[in-house]
Amino acid sequence: MSAHKKVAGPDKVHGARWWRELGWRHVVGVVAVVYALIPVLYIFSAAVNPLGSIATTELIPHNFSLVWFQELANNPQRPFFRWLGNTVIVASVVVVVQIFFSTLAAFAFSRLRFKGRRTGLLTLLLIQMFPQILATVALFRIFSTIGQVVPAFGLDTLAGYILVMMGASLGQVWLIKGTFDSIPKELDEAAKIDGAGHAGLFFRILLPLLRPILVITGLLVFVGVIAEFLLASIFLRSTDVKTVSVGMYGVLQGDMSNNLGWFAAASVVVAVPVILLFQYLQRYIVGGITAGSVKG
Repeated sequence: MSAHKKVAGPDKVHGARWWRELGWRHVVGVVAVVYALIPVLYIFSAAVNPLGSIATTELIPHNFSLVWFQELANNPQRPFFRWLGNTVIVASVVVVVQIFFSTLAAFAFSRLRFKGRRTGLLTLLLIQMFPQILATVALFRIFSTIGQVVPAFGLDTLAGYILVMMGASLGQVWLIKGTFDSIPKELDEAAKIDGAGHAGLFFRILLPLLRPILVITGLLVFVGVIAEFLLASIFLRSTDVKTVSVGMYGVLQGDMSNNLGWFAAASVVVAVPVILLFQYLQRYIVGGITAGSVKG
């Protein structure tokens, strides 16, 4: 027998069997990608269309112009970049506060044992099931009163709106707790033997291991704040304090046909940094998705 015996490779799937097992999935994937790209292509076409109206915008752009991108920075009645700056400020503060408090609460629920622990977890879950609109009237009345005493935190102020958004500071507890539960508790025992207390265990041992899930939850909160419209439209009415979602909606509502180009250009400017951020943090996202699936 020859020493160079050929090793048989895996059986290849051909014909009808390939179609039944793999082929139809490729077709579904291509259809889904095309379906998702059509609105993106339309928005880009409207952004580079110099006329910028619904009647003149086509799926494939025939004329190319950056006039609407220039308009974003040159129209003081539509201070887009001020709105974008307001949004970044709100999102940054809310992300830091929400992740910090959610991580502290997740540590307590995962690593400590105390009376009411299970009830507290279920209460958090129950609160998150109620839609945000149910609290709108109550929040409006509360901050109307606060504004009469402390105007800096009342209606139509960024500080007041940030305070409202920080009401969901425990919104990521369940996600972060799942990752805490996947970290071996032997680390806790080793740290306590070395003399670490709860604070040392949290900040020096466990927190560095939570980087992937913190990135995921931070991105979820960041994108959620950027897209939030309901409360922002009620609390922020002055032009200078609007967030980007409220400002863009107001421009489009003013003249939906002729302002489409401006709206599309603004959408592209908002979307591109978020996409780049997702790409930059992709390795953490993948790690965070798989971290809770394997216990040490």
